[in-house]
Amino acid sequence: MLIGKVIGNVVATRKHVSHENQKILYVQILNLDGSGRSNPILALDAVDAGVGDRVLVTQEGWSAMTSVGKPFSPIDMAVVGVIDSVELAP
Repeated sequence: MLIGKVIGNVVATRKHVSHENQKILYVQILNLDGSGRSNPILALDAVDAGVGDRVLVTQEGWSAMTSVGKPFSPIDMAVVGVIDSVELAP
């Protein structure tokens, strides 16, 4: 699981049939301090997240596929939660 911030939506005029009617999000993966980490990724949205939301991203295929209700489809990342707050133990 990763923490990320939705920085955009992706519009695809052609996509795999299993991705039809699925929203694709452009997500910047974050470090725990909120700074950006690596390059942004694409993930299917399972929770109706929007631009600016901090989100929980799964990067394991089976978890991603089943979270969007599309088992056995070519999905490897999905947004599975919207994060309200993060507290780090001292």
